[in-house]
Amino acid sequence: MKEKDLEFFKNLLTEQLEDLLRHGENAVSGMRDPGDNLPDPTDRASFDTDRSFMLRIRDREAKLINKIRQALERIEDGSFGICETCEEEISIKRLMARPMANQCIACKTNEEKTEKAIGG
Repeated sequence: MKEKDLEFFKNLLTEQLEDLLRHGENAVSGMRDPGDNLPDPTDRASFDTDRSFMLRIRDREAKLINKIRQALERIEDGSFGICETCEEEISIKRLMARPMANQCIACKTNEEKTEKAIGG
């Protein structure tokens, strides 16, 4: 991969990481428990459902943050853009769609078919 492409993806991934971290800080500060301020069971249930949903989103964002950090590490160690399964180059088109991808589209498709077949 060309140096300018690596620099582009490094900047893109760094920006995405910073956005996720900033968003996460704001979201966590807004998730304070209202305690006894919701005496109505319906209001409390609604609050608990919303909180559960937000926690699932935070969990997904944490996993994405980890994948972005791994992609940045691959840029640093020179393995970015190389499929971890077949060791072929991952297309720029795929990396533009998912810059943290660590598999080419063919290997990822095969992996997903296998997971679907075994129910995973």
